[in-house]
Amino acid sequence: MSNNNENTKTIRWGIIGCGDVTEVKSGPAYQKTNGFKIEAVMRRDANKAADYAKRHFISKFYTDADDLINDPNIDAIYIATPPDTHKYYGLKVASKGKPCCIEKPMSPSYQDSLAIYNAFQDKNIPLFVAYYRRSLPCFNQIKKWLDANEIGEVRHIKWHLSKTASPKDLSGEYNWRTDIKIAPGGYFDDLASHGLDLFTYLLGNIKSVSGIATNQQGLYSCYDSISACWLHDSGITGTGSWNFGSNEREDCVEIYGSKGKITFSIFENHPFLLSNDQGKMEHHIENPENIQLYHVEGMREQLLGNSKHPSTGWTALHTSWVMDKILGNI
Repeated sequence: MSNNNENTKTIRWGIIGCGDVTEVKSGPAYQKTNGFKIEAVMRRDANKAADYAKRHFISKFYTDADDLINDPNIDAIYIATPPDTHKYYGLKVASKGKPCCIEKPMSPSYQDSLAIYNAFQDKNIPLFVAYYRRSLPCFNQIKKWLDANEIGEVRHIKWHLSKTASPKDLSGEYNWRTDIKIAPGGYFDDLASHGLDLFTYLLGNIKSVSGIATNQQGLYSCYDSISACWLHDSGITGTGSWNFGSNEREDCVEIYGSKGKITFSIFENHPFLLSNDQGKMEHHIENPENIQLYHVEGMREQLLGNSKHPSTGWTALHTSWVMDKILGNI
């Protein structure tokens, strides 16, 4: 998709799984991106599919993913289903030769992620994964500080994320995010993947990692307390702890350097703090209303051959490897 005709062509997308993540975070971003159009959506519940299509001014909906994938009027597919079906749908999309974006995490396991990656790689088809923090200006400001040696040589990164058990957790009501068959790490899969992927974007790939995962509360089948340590290729060390039964929500990342420190949050849109021998500086950049907007715009730029997207199947595959190492699965 890089010739002159393609530069003026509208790329028509189909969405498999039009649940909560597509309502504000992602779906409208595709509609706001010049040259993109959501041609159709798929959801197994016909009434919900029809309602989504009507509210978002989308002309077609399906209840069978195969019908959407095989639609000749759809050029590319966004898979926004729970992660246990990412491989199933991803391999189908690859077989049709259509570019694809998959919600994060890429899959529940490194082996499934590898199968997805290889399927697209074998056919030389673009594959993106929705680790959109790589595209957000606020996190790219941190990258600029690091590249400018604002804290000297980076030594260590530390992240602690905790939250209280939700009413849904306490009630025992079914939640696919805490079903070990769908998300072995529970909220770790859903949330920690964002931060770990961002850390490799900022500091380079991880070459060694280990972790401890357990279930302290017994509220659901997957893990609720995880800790890890790792080593980046560059020699930077890292530690992380994630607990989903604590007394309060906390989200704090600290990057330590030889001449300073950067403090920020992965999920809270708080000011980022740079501390060095020049003093302390706060920096705040508001996120867009549709938080995947820059991620989606970046996909168009790559599909047109203008630039390379920061979140690809290859980068997400590395994150899957890190996650599985922490959980002790490989």
